[in-house]
Amino acid sequence: MAQSLDNAPGKTESANTRASLAWRKSSRSIANGQCIEAVTLPDGRLAVRDSVDKGGPTATFTPCEWSTFVKRIKDGDYEI
Repeated sequence: MAQSLDNAPGKTESANTRASLAWRKSSRSIANGQCIEAVTLPDGRLAVRDSVDKGGPTATFTPCEWSTFVKRIKDGDYEI
């Protein structure tokens, strides 16, 4: 499902590319530091990362994968 932005086949996004993107944090985030940030990449994929570890791992999803992931969270398929 999700791929690392660093290791996605055929992709060459680097840490510099990640830093230059307009990442956004959910308005529902709370100040406990357990938040993610997201950005839509030029190729249409969605990338997510830990808002505290901006240089850390980044997962990417196609729009379909992201929709499925969100639906499964809402349906209670994952223990959060």
